[in-house]
Amino acid sequence: MLQFAIRFAVLEDTLPSRSAKIPPSLKKRAAQIQVVLMDVDGTITDGSVTLLSQPDGSALEMKTFDAHDGQGMTLGRTAGLRLGVITGRESAALRRRMQEMGVEFVYEKQPHKIAAFEQVLVKAGVSATAVAFLGDDLPDIPVMKLAGLAVAVGNAAQEVKDIAHYTTKANGGKGAARELIELILKSKGVWDKLIDKARA
Repeated sequence: MLQFAIRFAVLEDTLPSRSAKIPPSLKKRAAQIQVVLMDVDGTITDGSVTLLSQPDGSALEMKTFDAHDGQGMTLGRTAGLRLGVITGRESAALRRRMQEMGVEFVYEKQPHKIAAFEQVLVKAGVSATAVAFLGDDLPDIPVMKLAGLAVAVGNAAQEVKDIAHYTTKANGGKGAARELIELILKSKGVWDKLIDKARA
């Protein structure tokens, strides 16, 4: 039995001010992005791993996804961004949610993420400068060092924040992915045009 939940957060508490000016150097990086890759646990979830014991002795894993992140992914795809996740874990709930979101690149069971990152570059036909990566913990650092736009979630490990080009105001699983996608689309100058295309 597959279970997952979508959290509805208060948008004003998680996303940066819409009037906040993007620094020129960050805007230049973000405007080049064509592919957005993300870790999963601690980035598009809050990092919790909930296991429900089953009568047969197995355990059912539950994951919680944020609805605003989902809307951001949908708008990103509408704008032509290609999306992907690279995670060390394996989860049926993740695969279900990524299918719903139309996420193109899904790499599970990747304790070392560089190989998957390089495969995405080949499949997407882009250079690393055209890729953003959203991470939260130490295993994400090698890939973040390669990405054109390295982004840490608000509650990421300090070492991750230290090498990031940008740290979101939102914590992982609470709008960080949405904030990253908004940053990219605003830097490209297309955000305002996409607002009317938002759908439930």
